[in-house]
Amino acid sequence: MSIYVGNLSYRATKEDITEVFSEYGTVKNVTLPMDRETGRPRGFAFVELSADEEEAKAIEELDGAEWLGREMRVNKARPRENSRPRSDSARSGSFQPRY
Repeated sequence: MSIYVGNLSYRATKEDITEVFSEYGTVKNVTLPMDRETGRPRGFAFVELSADEEEAKAIEELDGAEWLGREMRVNKARPRENSRPRSDSARSGSFQPRY
């Protein structure tokens, strides 16, 4: 299982997130996606702990908790869905800039 952590402060770092979740168990991985254009965090993360029971306890206790001035949304991560099909030009690798 993996945990989705949303509504994070843009000031939160991987180290900060690891510290918070280490109170619930051994943190195996933290992924903090960054915005390609701005280079800053996108406001959410994914966390993996070593046991499902640890993750369940972290979700129960941290969902809705205030941290760094924001109310976190913490729940079980869902598999990524393809939001929109890619165009033929995207699949072929060609790029046509818009002016």
